[in-house]
Amino acid sequence: MKKYCIVLLLLSGFGISGFSQDILYKVGLHNFFDNNEFADCPVGDSQTMAGVHFVPQIGLGLDSVHRIFAGVDVMHEYGSAQVIGYYDPIAYYEYAGKVFRFDMGAFPRSMALDKYPLFFFQDSIRNYRPVMNGVFWEFTPKDGDYLNVWLDWTSRQTFTKREAFFVGWSGRYNWNVLYGQHFGYMYHFASNANPDAHSPVHDNGRIWTALGINLTSKTPLDELDFNAGWAVGLERDRTTIGSWYCPQGLLSELRAEYRGVGIFNTFYRGAAQYKFYDEYRSQLYWGDRLYRATHYDRLDMYVMLMKTSNVFLKFSFSLHFVNSGMFAEQQFTATYDLDNLKNKKSSKKYQYLWDHWLSK
Repeated sequence: MKKYCIVLLLLSGFGISGFSQDILYKVGLHNFFDNNEFADCPVGDSQTMAGVHFVPQIGLGLDSVHRIFAGVDVMHEYGSAQVIGYYDPIAYYEYAGKVFRFDMGAFPRSMALDKYPLFFFQDSIRNYRPVMNGVFWEFTPKDGDYLNVWLDWTSRQTFTKREAFFVGWSGRYNWNVLYGQHFGYMYHFASNANPDAHSPVHDNGRIWTALGINLTSKTPLDELDFNAGWAVGLERDRTTIGSWYCPQGLLSELRAEYRGVGIFNTFYRGAAQYKFYDEYRSQLYWGDRLYRATHYDRLDMYVMLMKTSNVFLKFSFSLHFVNSGMFAEQQFTATYDLDNLKNKKSSKKYQYLWDHWLSK
């Protein structure tokens, strides 16, 4: 860790003294609290996850579109005796054009995969695997429309660790108030460098294609959106080559929000996902483990306490209906991000909840 910080300081000093390009920076402080009350849930475990990430980055703007960044994501868990629980190096090149974006290296996962539903990546991924190692390319012809492909190399093969990586793709196209969207990935979970019969190669894929309608512009609400589509899992253990497990089901989402107060409902009905979960758990599956149920509904009730270009405060209370049981979850997120990037794209609204209600 000390060596990495020294290299980062040397790089920043070299950039300042030897180049005339713009000196760029990004600084983030991300707090999270997530309490799951899943006692007696057949497909979930009770746990509380809480901590804070400090994410400093420094970079060079080579011109208006080419950038390089280096930094670190440092995480401290609340209540831990360790000052630093986890840390991940950040170093990447970015091309930020008008309609094309390209990133390669080790960069924050939120830059690439925030749109993916929990069917693919559960809440805790952004907290405990915050950095993506690989490539991300995206085409954005207009606001709201996009197409991207990406690679995330999550583990290098050694004698004790498996080789593992994602290849993913997603996109969306809007027709007035209607839209179509697609998410997908294939996760390759290989053997270690000295495999035995108990460490077979696994392939794990997820696909969801949906049609939706966004009625925000037709109502007084700040957001009203509904979509539904077919979710498919593709899984196999290569010791039984040709035998694919293919669980399928209906997956839908409904979001309604007014002046910072909203609901987000996710419904799944179909075959149980994550066939090999009991054996590999989070090593093989990065999605929400509750999708192992054949009937699952999640209702998030949330309040956006503050949402500006720099500050984001959100509290949510969630009810999980798993088969015939009901379970609760509470989440609080408080983030602060600051940078000096020019001409950056942002979809954040500017609102303070108390200002909205006091104005009435």
